[in-house]
Amino acid sequence: MHLVQTMAYVGQEPWHGLGSQLTPHQPLEVWAKQAGMNWSIESSDIRYASSENGINSIHAYPDQRVLYRSDTKAPLSVVSKRFHVVQPHEILEFYRDLTEAGGFELETAGVLKEGRKFWALAKTGQSANLKGCDRVNGYLLLATACDGTLATTAKLTSVRVVCNNTLAIAVGHGGDAIKVPHRSKFNPDAIKRQLGIAISSWDGFMDRMKALSECKVNGNAVEAFFQRVLTYPTSLALDSNASSLNDRAIKTVQQLYAGHAKGAEMASASGTAWGLLNSVTEYVDHHRRARSVDHRLDAAWFGQGAALKQKAWDEALLLLS
Repeated sequence: MHLVQTMAYVGQEPWHGLGSQLTPHQPLEVWAKQAGMNWSIESSDIRYASSENGINSIHAYPDQRVLYRSDTKAPLSVVSKRFHVVQPHEILEFYRDLTEAGGFELETAGVLKEGRKFWALAKTGQSANLKGCDRVNGYLLLATACDGTLATTAKLTSVRVVCNNTLAIAVGHGGDAIKVPHRSKFNPDAIKRQLGIAISSWDGFMDRMKALSECKVNGNAVEAFFQRVLTYPTSLALDSNASSLNDRAIKTVQQLYAGHAKGAEMASASGTAWGLLNSVTEYVDHHRRARSVDHRLDAAWFGQGAALKQKAWDEALLLLS
């Protein structure tokens, strides 16, 4: 079963291999159609039928409502009356001034889980070159869900060109994203004001990338790094501190680091902390076991994969101290 319902992109085929290609600089209306985002979320009261003594009656359930697609009428979720819906067109409209006057360029947009989750990703125009012509570009991801699985989330992310590995960039001191829970109304201008400050985070991120690319690591440090990153807590009832080492994953990332990863031979990555980090990000984005390519995309951006990459980033920075 695929998570991706529809998707559009410009440029090279995305790393997940999904979607239909657009020519650059298309208006948002074209993006909405080609990305499958030209519909809206509608809502209805929940009603149920009961029968007593042969008499049927209809009752309302006042505390919740059902959300459904305007085009297919397919149900999406059941939410509380306090749930604030963010529409697909609002995700694209967020980028209008950024693309028309701010130098941003939409690169992918689409719908996951039959409409329950949707996103758009734009190139910010920021980039950095590490030694050996290792280029990293900056992006802004905006995504939301109407089934309670994701707050409306704006996330700065980087993409390493040679391998299309993705990595979130810290937004100020508030973690790697700006999140608006659905109990609050989505205010795009407020998010942009926060991002206006956060865009400067790119400079600090670039400095750390360069430091990682110049930080040489030995065999003991490599092994310890992978063990720290790929040791997971377990749910053993008798031991709240129990953990488990993912041997299969460690073997894969060791091979990637040793030269099998794209760009592993570059001066920036070979024998460096940057190479260690990218062996984990490549594992998450391209090799980690998943039910499908689009399940891997969902995890790499929003789920366990994103958390694993963040853990690798934090551990890599410790190597600089």
